[in-house]
Amino acid sequence: MPEDDDRTTLPRDWRHWAKAPAGERLYAIGDMHGRLDLVDRMHELIRADAAGRAAAHVTVVYLGDYVDRGPASKHLVDRLLQAPLGPFETVYLKGNHEDLMLEFLDRGTQGRVWLINGGDATFASYGVTPPSIHDDESYGPARRALIDAMPAGHRAFFEGLRVIYRAGDYAFVHAGVRPDVALEAQNERDLIWIREQFLNSDADFGACVVHGHTIAPEPVRRHNRIGLDTGAYGTGRLSCAVLEGDSVRILQT
Repeated sequence: MPEDDDRTTLPRDWRHWAKAPAGERLYAIGDMHGRLDLVDRMHELIRADAAGRAAAHVTVVYLGDYVDRGPASKHLVDRLLQAPLGPFETVYLKGNHEDLMLEFLDRGTQGRVWLINGGDATFASYGVTPPSIHDDESYGPARRALIDAMPAGHRAFFEGLRVIYRAGDYAFVHAGVRPDVALEAQNERDLIWIREQFLNSDADFGACVVHGHTIAPEPVRRHNRIGLDTGAYGTGRLSCAVLEGDSVRILQT
């Protein structure tokens, strides 16, 4: 594999050692964080890109973090449940923000951490007043109100999220993988939470890892990973990698 400079960003059209499965085109979308407007725009870009190219089996992989920070978490999930990309296969991965939300809904834990990380925007999108961050007694009523307000289909969507997807020479996860651990032996927490040990590693992970979770001004390339979190909720820049054969292209709002 070529050794790429840590500081380089991914050009709009790039050849890579990793290959997508023959006859398949993969679209991988970075962290969305309640920005329905950007997701709708990205779907338009994907449809236009696919229409202008030779027929292929198309798979769209969402890298997680659907909720929090942006204004439209509920409506974003509504849109995804409507299958907006029609016949394209879709894969939905679990992000650390979905993990925090499910911990709170299932066990009533991690509430303060979730709020600090933008969970108040998710409460608001479901029409629920968030708890007061330093008022422990407010968490229980807010949790019950959110459980009642969340449609059953949304809860099933969150509970059904995958933590890893493999295709050709690529492995798609939210955050990254633990170096020197086989892909099939990775634990869920690392896949959705890991940061420095993964980002700073030059290891061969057994696949090129396509991930989000860590914000950069532009998509990042290294010989062993492609990072796609460009801080959409704050920058308006939602990024998507298009993987076909040994080609990598970038779509961006």
